[in-house]
Amino acid sequence: MLLWFVITYWIISVGIGLWAASRVHTTKDFAIAGRHLPFYMVTATVFATWFGSETVLGIPADFLRGNLGSVVADPFGSSLCLILVGLFFAAPLYRMNLLTLGDFYKRRFGRKVEVLTTIAIVISYLGWVGAQITALGLVFNIVSNGALSTSAGMWIGSATILVYTLFGGMWAVAITDFLQMIIICVGMLYIGGEISGQVGGVGAVVNHARAAGKLEFWPSANIKDIIGFAASWMTLMFGSIPQQDVFQRVQSSKTIHIAVWATVLGGSLYFFFAFVPMFLAYSATLIDPQMVSGFMSSADPKATQRILPSLILHHAPLFAQVMFFGALLSAIKSCASATLLAPSVTFTENILRPMLSKNRPLGDKDLLFWMRVVTFSFTLLVTLYAINSRLSIFNMVENAYQITLVMAFVPLSCGVYWKRATNQGALLSIFLGFSTWILVLVAGSDDPFIPAQLAGLIASIIGMVAGSLMPTYFGHEPHHETHDYLHEHAAHIHSQHPQH
Repeated sequence: MLLWFVITYWIISVGIGLWAASRVHTTKDFAIAGRHLPFYMVTATVFATWFGSETVLGIPADFLRGNLGSVVADPFGSSLCLILVGLFFAAPLYRMNLLTLGDFYKRRFGRKVEVLTTIAIVISYLGWVGAQITALGLVFNIVSNGALSTSAGMWIGSATILVYTLFGGMWAVAITDFLQMIIICVGMLYIGGEISGQVGGVGAVVNHARAAGKLEFWPSANIKDIIGFAASWMTLMFGSIPQQDVFQRVQSSKTIHIAVWATVLGGSLYFFFAFVPMFLAYSATLIDPQMVSGFMSSADPKATQRILPSLILHHAPLFAQVMFFGALLSAIKSCASATLLAPSVTFTENILRPMLSKNRPLGDKDLLFWMRVVTFSFTLLVTLYAINSRLSIFNMVENAYQITLVMAFVPLSCGVYWKRATNQGALLSIFLGFSTWILVLVAGSDDPFIPAQLAGLIASIIGMVAGSLMPTYFGHEPHHETHDYLHEHAAHIHSQHPQH
């Protein structure tokens, strides 16, 4: 029964995505839904994109191995990322009416910065999409009772998601995300009530977790622990700001007001619902401690990700199983489709299009064709990466954002808010950030005093400040007109519409 539910749900969701493809006629429709999405749909797609496999399977596994401080990167850092995007970046980026985040770097700092940051953004998606594909394989393996191998499940899952993403683009992602958000919220709350009834209520689980030290959040008063804690928090909080999927949701909004507040609301909802899987996973330690102990002691780093699905399969009635796996599949599908689309669009627009346009101008239909070709190619690449990776889902996601943290965050922030930021400063920021990050990683220490991503971020800031203030030796003159346009336009809008 459960397997047939999964198959039926999968077919229906793919059908809805293909129906949405009828709205796609231009690259703008494919990339940012023609800038027509209303408030409720932007909120839903922001929430559903973030609520992926790492939220349901990865975060709970790390929480069980440690405590709340172990998951500071996600959901604490990731939800704050969305709120910061809404409050500080959504409005200025929306005013520029761009197709990709790479277009901002090009307009503000020139072609070299555009290429370097776009490459960093695209590479970062390998880990994030890989985590979703890994989770799909895990789910298909579990619900088929082992009849489908994890690898086969990965191929089936990625192929079916590719179908509607390939044709429907952002319209398909947004419409399916809206439906999947409803399923996620209803499913998670229902299964939470079902499981809490078996352990004496929410209060009993919370009190047990507190007594076991699981609710401890802040690090010990040790400078090394504090630095490591801050680095982990910053990785997703800042490193996921310069991401195409977040930018697409901002740009897809019908108005600037929607772009700002739907992003803030989506991030807030994500923070709230991310605690439900953690609650369920800790409940498993009370309901079936032997099962949890077996998974926790396994040499396979991915074994702990099976705790929550195994709890539901062995200790919940069929309807609760249907609700849980419906919510889990919705979470994975919404995140996977969005993260397949985002790097494909930005690579096509900012890397491939200038190369193809050297001989003749590239028409809109040609560009749309190449976006779909790149989407197909990226899906194939990331599925192979997921099959061969030994990282856990949580580590795949956390590691994904390190490269954007050290290469793309500082140029974006200074490009929007610091008028004196120059092309030379952006290039030096990227070079120092990336090289420092790599050097610390290559140094080989498993537990460095300053984590690689934090060292890279500090070097990136130094590079931006020093490169912008020193005489110009490489790069071109700064594109101050972009900065001036953003803030002069903002002042004009505020004077005309103070409520915005």
